[in-house]
Amino acid sequence: MEEIILASTSERRFKLLEDMGISYKAVAPEAEEHSFDDPVKTVSLNALYKAEDVFSRYPDRLVLSADTIVYLDGKIIGKPQDREDAFNMLSLLQGRWHSVYTGVTIISPTNKVHESYCKTDVHMMALSKGEIEYYINTGEPMGKAGAYALQGIGGTFVSEIRGSYSNVIGLPTSLVRQMLKDIGFFASFFN
Repeated sequence: MEEIILASTSERRFKLLEDMGISYKAVAPEAEEHSFDDPVKTVSLNALYKAEDVFSRYPDRLVLSADTIVYLDGKIIGKPQDREDAFNMLSLLQGRWHSVYTGVTIISPTNKVHESYCKTDVHMMALSKGEIEYYINTGEPMGKAGAYALQGIGGTFVSEIRGSYSNVIGLPTSLVRQMLKDIGFFASFFN
């Protein structure tokens, strides 16, 4: 199986690809992220921009990129800029349902673009101010969309998930596998 180029610096995405048994080379995308009113447009275009940026440097390779956001009350919630931002995000999310969107783009060596997205609904338990402050003090919320990590301590605050667990972590692995299968990535591996 050929090594793909992952347009990401996310340790979580590295782990998810490794769990899928996919060899990859991680390359940091230099594309600027954008935010639109529509969450699907936001994640889809950001994933596309990242993939196009990295593909321009590796035009003979298969490039995979993703972009994940949290969405609540018509607003996109990204990664916290500081502790206060993390506190505000978690205060908004606690005790409520929110949605996690991830856009996925694959550009094949023939320059064909394949795009999709995944939406997962997540319910976070009610949290006290003290619980939120304790969690922020662990450092885990920083660098995570919505200021929580489902695969870490933040997962203990989640009471229900409707959809892809791995999507909430940053890469919907079932969707990615299907997209790769659809373009024949696994053909030589399974024959």
